[in-house]
Amino acid sequence: MNRPIIGISAYAEQARWGEAWDLPATLLPQAYADSVAASGAAPVLLPSVEGTADTVARLDGLVLAGGGDIDPARYGAAAAPPTAGVRPARDSTEFALLEAALDRGIPVLGICRGMQVMNVARGGTLHQHLPDLVRSDVHRQRLAAFDPHPVKVAPDSPLADILGRTVLDVPSYHHQGLAVLGRGVAPMAWTDDGTVEAIAYTDRPGVLGVQWHPEMDDDPSLFDWLTERARAPRR
Repeated sequence: MNRPIIGISAYAEQARWGEAWDLPATLLPQAYADSVAASGAAPVLLPSVEGTADTVARLDGLVLAGGGDIDPARYGAAAAPPTAGVRPARDSTEFALLEAALDRGIPVLGICRGMQVMNVARGGTLHQHLPDLVRSDVHRQRLAAFDPHPVKVAPDSPLADILGRTVLDVPSYHHQGLAVLGRGVAPMAWTDDGTVEAIAYTDRPGVLGVQWHPEMDDDPSLFDWLTERARAPRR
């Protein structure tokens, strides 16, 4: 059986490697590619350059990966500390990738930042620093640590069907979250403090987003779902 091709939006960061190199780089944590490959698909990195969205015509599925913060101007706000890591080229690329994927009808999985892109693309907004808003330490992440926290999933949601459970601990690393939900954006999971942890597009059954990092989890369900949808004939 041919493997479906799933594109993964890549980070655009300054990186160091070897003994001499310190350059702008297109990069991605290996766990993303490993998770896609383990589900039976072929992963392809999508760099933050003009024209990348044109590659969607050759893709069977799309992962919008985690990363730095979205430019608050995209949801009508001024940047407030500690919003950081804004990459305008990546913003432009990922919003264009999502639009192209929706036009083509391929499945989309948004992860962390990727879920936030999905909400902002539909006119939604973000809280720029959750620890300032909720009385919880859930979103106060240790540096470079995917600390687990509990999430409750709506029992009648597509996500519950995919995961086969409604209560789970998820690996997480984020300080921003959804504020106003965009058009046709339905919440599917929450933390105990009410923060939205998963969404779906009500008019697109193959488009899901989660605030946590399933690529760092032992449960392959979300990537298996994506690959299964990617194999299905498109209407």
